[in-house]
Formats: sequence, structure tokens, C-alpha cells
Amino acid sequence: MTFSLGIVGAGQFSGHFAQLFQAHPGVGEVYVTDLLPERAERLVADKGLAGTFDTYEAMLAARQLDAVAIFTQRWTHGPLVLAALEAGKHVYSAVPMGVSRAEITAIVDAVRSTGLTYMMGETSQYNPATVHARNQIASGAFGRLFYAEGDYVHDMDLGFYAAYQYSGGVNWKATASYPPLMYPTHSIGGILGAWDTHAVSVSAIGVRDERGDGVFDKEVSQFGNDLSNATALFETAGGGSFRTNEFRRVGYPSHIKESRFRFFGTEASMEQLATVSLWQDKKGVTDITEQLRPKPTLPPDDPSLEHIDPSLRAAFTSGSAPVHDRGRLPRAFDLLPSGHEGSHHFLADDFVTAVGTRTLPPVNAWVAARYTLPGIVAHESAQQHGARLPIDDLGDAPGASPA
Repeated sequence: MTFSLGIVGAGQFSGHFAQLFQAHPGVGEVYVTDLLPERAERLVADKGLAGTFDTYEAMLAARQLDAVAIFTQRWTHGPLVLAALEAGKHVYSAVPMGVSRAEITAIVDAVRSTGLTYMMGETSQYNPATVHARNQIASGAFGRLFYAEGDYVHDMDLGFYAAYQYSGGVNWKATASYPPLMYPTHSIGGILGAWDTHAVSVSAIGVRDERGDGVFDKEVSQFGNDLSNATALFETAGGGSFRTNEFRRVGYPSHIKESRFRFFGTEASMEQLATVSLWQDKKGVTDITEQLRPKPTLPPDDPSLEHIDPSLRAAFTSGSAPVHDRGRLPRAFDLLPSGHEGSHHFLADDFVTAVGTRTLPPVNAWVAARYTLPGIVAHESAQQHGARLPIDDLGDAPGASPA
């Protein structure tokens, strides 16, 4: 039994997932819509998809369509998700889940009332470091975990200017100033995807930008934001803490590794740098770099990557790492590139499996809220010079064990 899917937004990211969804044996026809019709038509032609819809509203009204996958600009997701759920469609959404408490709460309420599938496609859920930490936590190897760190260090000069210019048009500088802490899931998700807890309070500090190029300029910013770097310290339920960094002006090779993680327990710890990953205990240090290193599936000059900025291509070409368990994936994926350190295959399969079996995906609405809402509160803290603020929690998913 297959279901039909509509891709919303035909940008650089969505084409890759359109290919994966179309290849999955659980998906039938795949359609596309975009505010720029020529982009939708190009994606259909490039990937051999079923066709286009003129508008999102027309897509939601189509009875033959069972689900949508939303790949629009990051501050637009909440209303699009809610409209799809109200129209009776299952939803896959790129990150973040929403940009306010109200949006996130409304999505959770809609999923609860409709019984439809909602999933947020957080790539760090299958970051090799998160997968390894999740396995080690489950085995008790860390002892009591009490502290973790997650960094999303992606410099504007390494691909983000081109990406915002592509998606934002002539006014791209107004949207390129998106507050770093409101795009928090690549750092928070990599921690909470391994550690079964959630954030209950936060204190954050932001760094005002000094580049002077009109990006992160309050007078230009659609979001009134002038912070390009920010650090947040979160208190966790049950005792402990974790710290995240969201940096957009940083001397770091984000094209090699844009997300990195550290976990500290009473018996062992794990740390990452750009090219090295280490497991440490009271006896010594073990290099685990190769266990966490994805193998490339496409050369950087592959013709299929022509439309993607060169500094972003690594995010679309990586295969799986040895720590990944590919046994659950459809064999059709074996011949297709993954991306973001091997996560794309697993995310696409999570959604198709959840819709097909009517079960909760790992990053369901309740988990997505715990990955997203802490960053929104952290940004409020940074605007208040580090004031420690409580974080609302929307609870566990139905049937899940309390975190």
C-alpha cells in the first residue's frame, strides 16, 4: 500500500528529498508546488515526478494527495503545517517546527486531535555522533550523563549568502538575519536525540554583528535581529545541563562538519572536533573517528549538484557511517546519495514508515517541540542580556515513556 506526496517548495534542499521519497517503495506519485512555477516544473522534469500544482491551496484540496513535505523558508513552516493538518494531510516539515510558542502548541494540538502523522526532519537525529551517543547511553557506558554540548557552527561565508540569495530574492538581506537561536534544532536535536531528557530553563548570550554588510542589521532585518552568534546554557529535567552554540560568523570549516557534539557522564565522555572524534574514560582515550565518518557517495563535481553552492555540496553527498544501521532501509536507497552525515535516508524512511503503519515517527510533534521551543526561549533570554527563563514543555508523545 503506497501513499501520494506533495513537495512544497522546489529549492536546493527539496529536490534531494523528492528523489528519495519517489524511490521509496511506500510512496506512489510525487507532486510539487512552488511560488515560482518554473522551479516546480524544473524539479518535475529533472526527477521525473508526477506533476505540479499551481498553488499550495490547490495541492491541499487534491483528494488524491495523502501527505505533504514542506521545504519552504524557515519562518513559514508553522502556518503551512497547520493548513495541511486541517486539510487531512500527513506532514513532513523541514526545520524548525515553528517560530513561536503559539505555532508549536497549535501543531501539537492539531496532531493530537486529527491523529495524523507529523514529523520534523531534524538531520542531527541521525548524525553519527548522536547515533553513537544514543547507543552508548542505552548500554550505560556513560554512567550517569550530566552534561552535553551541541554546536551548529555554520559561517555565513560558507554557503549561506548564496542560499539566502537563492531563496530570498532582491530582499534577501532582510531574511538572512534570521536569529541563530531560533534555528536551534541542529544543535539541540543532536543532544536530545541521544539523551532522554528535555530543557526546563535557559540563559543565553548573543553577540551583535559587526560586519556592516546589511545582514544582521536591525534596520534591514525582517526579524529586528542584529545577533549573528549566540550561546545558550540549558537546565535539564531530572538534573544536569547542556550548552549550545549557534554561530554564523566563525572561523571554522563548516563545510567539513557543521554540527558537532560532546557528552559527559560519570564513567565516560565523548568529544568531537572538525576531523576527530574521541571516546574517553578513566583508563584512557579511544579514537572513534572512523566509526563516525560518513563515506561520500557522489564526487563534488557531479552534474546533479550544479544548482547547489559548492560550499554546501557536502551536505547533499555524504553516505552512511559505520555506526549507522542500514538494515531497515529500502534497497533502492543503496544507489542514492544521502546527506547531512548520512541522515537523509533515515529521515525519509522514518516518515514513510510512520504514515504507512500509522505509528509515531522518532521526531514526532512532541519531540519536535522539545527540539525547537528551547531555542525560541533562548533568543528571548539573549535579548534580555542572559536572563534565566523557564521553558514550557508540551509533554511526552502519547505512549512514550516520560523524559
